[in-house]
Amino acid sequence: MNLAPYSNWKHTLYKQNHLGNIRVVLSHTSHPGNIGAAARAMKTMGLQHLYLINPRHFPDPQALAMAAGADDLLQNAHVCSTIDEALKDVVLTVGMTARLRDISNEVLTPRDAMPQVVRQAIMQPVALLFGTEMSGLTNEEVSRAQMLVNIPADPEFSSLNLAAAVQVISYELAIAIQGDQPVIQPLSPATHQQVEGYMGHLEKTLHEIGFFTTQNPARMMQRLRRLYARTRLEADEINILRGILSVTTEYNARLKSRYLQEQQKDV
Repeated sequence: MNLAPYSNWKHTLYKQNHLGNIRVVLSHTSHPGNIGAAARAMKTMGLQHLYLINPRHFPDPQALAMAAGADDLLQNAHVCSTIDEALKDVVLTVGMTARLRDISNEVLTPRDAMPQVVRQAIMQPVALLFGTEMSGLTNEEVSRAQMLVNIPADPEFSSLNLAAAVQVISYELAIAIQGDQPVIQPLSPATHQQVEGYMGHLEKTLHEIGFFTTQNPARMMQRLRRLYARTRLEADEINILRGILSVTTEYNARLKSRYLQEQQKDV
């Protein structure tokens, strides 16, 4: 079998830095064999960056056995204690989901989503986030994603093995990369840390100004996360919004101070 065409294709991909900017993140994986099988699936499609959030067993001989030649991915895997650590510097997080939720982003098919992932990965880091084998992503993990992807499957038997899901997504990435990519204007999307910093600042400000008096804070923040995920905030926009929050906090503090002074005069 002549592997030259594949080698040339793979070299071209990495020269353009498409796959080099894509990381696969597996959250709280229970079975080490699934980690190894996922690494093998990644390597067959040219993906190299594996991140693990609190795996139950890793490193593990079963993971190595199931990797079947993708040992280097396991050796270089980044083991993280939190999702924020795994998503550091990422500007687009794509969450894989098998179930519908009452609060979520638009759910795309891999065929629709992967071209968008590739276009973003030309310039900045992107994460493909996979949940546990039994229950998938938690609501908190979903809230960190700007895009959700569902692999179409038979509704009567929609449970897809973790490694199989990684293989499907990796294949769709390869198909998307081989297609013509339209020229896009260079953007500066906010990193995961910048978005999380803003969301924390926003929640703190909303508490301070009394917005949550008649609202469920957790549910409202989920809705706000959904709103901002659709907009794909840029770094400069984050700075503008945080400036508005700072001015709002300062103004609220002045109002409180004036109110207290007036109360003291009346005493």
